[in-house]
Amino acid sequence: MMTVDPINVPSNSPLGKLQEEVHEWIVNHGVRYFNELTNMAQLSEEVGEVARIIARRYGEQSAKDSDKAKDLGEELSDVLFVVLCLANQTGTDLQSAFDKKMNVKRERDHDRHHKNEKLK
Repeated sequence: MMTVDPINVPSNSPLGKLQEEVHEWIVNHGVRYFNELTNMAQLSEEVGEVARIIARRYGEQSAKDSDKAKDLGEELSDVLFVVLCLANQTGTDLQSAFDKKMNVKRERDHDRHHKNEKLK
């Protein structure tokens, strides 16, 4: 299992700071990263919790009393935490990857949604 040294992640970027913060927590409190497959399962579980809240709060499913107290921000943060763990484990600079993805979306999708009749 590869664990990225936070020095290899540019901490001068917003996502780099988050990656470093998660790494420091793992080192100081978490003993070690779960392996990548465990973290992938964990990510799926956390996304499911987000989906449950969205389906009940904004969708057509009825909510149980226990669902009403769930905090969407907390669940989204759980997703982000696991994504940051996976990025650290695989040596992925999320800021660089995100910046590249946004450039692609700006170029490829510049007019795409404006021309979509379904969105009008």
